[in-house]
Amino acid sequence: MTQSNILEQYNSVRTYTEKICKPLQIEDYVVQSAVFASPAKWHLAHTTWFFEEFVLKKYFNNYKVFHQDFSFLFNSYYNNIGDRVFRANRGNITRPNVEEVYQYRKYVNEYINMLLSQNNSSELKGVIELGIHHEQQHQELLITDIKYMLGTNPTFPKYDGNKCLVSSINESSGFIEIKEGVYEIGHKTTDFSYDNELGTHKRYINEFQISKALITNKEFIEFIEDGGYTNFNLWLDEGWSWVQENKIKAPLYWHKINNEWHHYTLAGLQKVEIESIVCHVSFYEAYAYAQWKQMRLPTEFEWEVASSQLQWGSRWEWTYSSYLPYPNFKKAAGAIGEYNGKFMINQMVLRGASVATSPNHSRYTYRNFFHPNERWQFTGIRLVK
Repeated sequence: MTQSNILEQYNSVRTYTEKICKPLQIEDYVVQSAVFASPAKWHLAHTTWFFEEFVLKKYFNNYKVFHQDFSFLFNSYYNNIGDRVFRANRGNITRPNVEEVYQYRKYVNEYINMLLSQNNSSELKGVIELGIHHEQQHQELLITDIKYMLGTNPTFPKYDGNKCLVSSINESSGFIEIKEGVYEIGHKTTDFSYDNELGTHKRYINEFQISKALITNKEFIEFIEDGGYTNFNLWLDEGWSWVQENKIKAPLYWHKINNEWHHYTLAGLQKVEIESIVCHVSFYEAYAYAQWKQMRLPTEFEWEVASSQLQWGSRWEWTYSSYLPYPNFKKAAGAIGEYNGKFMINQMVLRGASVATSPNHSRYTYRNFFHPNERWQFTGIRLVK
């Protein structure tokens, strides 16, 4: 990537984050509605801290940090960097205020632009490129965290009347047959990728058929009406405990009003469009639905092999693969090495990106990962038989 290209991309991505926040009212910036959902103000500051910590402190001579407390306040999980605020307390950071956080972004942006005008090293560009992709990840999280905040508000306020984001429709139907054989898995080009995509290796895959379409709201309602949430035979034991303990009866954001299903969208509370692709389901729900249909979820390797023949990108798709390292996976030294590797336990892999994924931030080898009970992301279901 050339110096001008990376500078253009940096400024574009940084602007897009602030564009996501534009519809918010000032009170919306600080709320932390769940442990897994961070406040908008924290996202704005953390993505800025990333560039300050990993770029400016290392590559800009005599750089003066914007504020001495910000590393403690806005470090996420990098133990190599030092102490940080407990994740569940991010919503308690009422100071600095929102205006100061925007000043922080402007300050760091100016220094990054100065630095790139002086330094053209491939090492520097590589770290900035990682920071750009890191911010794009947080843009998706920002959208989903905003939705969770507003979707748990008793009045279901609109974020943006034009941003429903859950009205995607399947464009294909039927199944694709994939022949058995040995296939190469993993990121193969010199384009950007995360370390968890690396370690190109071969997998033997049995013959299978994979659906061209994702499961729709209509199909999932049939599962609900057939007692899907009350039939323990369909569920993994851990999933059944989750359903019972949390009284789960439908996907996240769904509400039955006057005997009709409604759901919260970023455009407000709306009737569920039955032909749209189902959204906000956990791995447990995806597994139970597959059992009900007497099918199964694809492994991440089957999904990758079939991806060139599928239409994907509207929902993160659950796979039946645990999040584990590829052969010869290597963590980078220091704090950067904490980026992916240390989370390779008790999580399931999702593939395919979603409508909340930032532009130019999806590829068929991208491995997302979440705990099996999580469903505030734009998740969906594709089946295999």
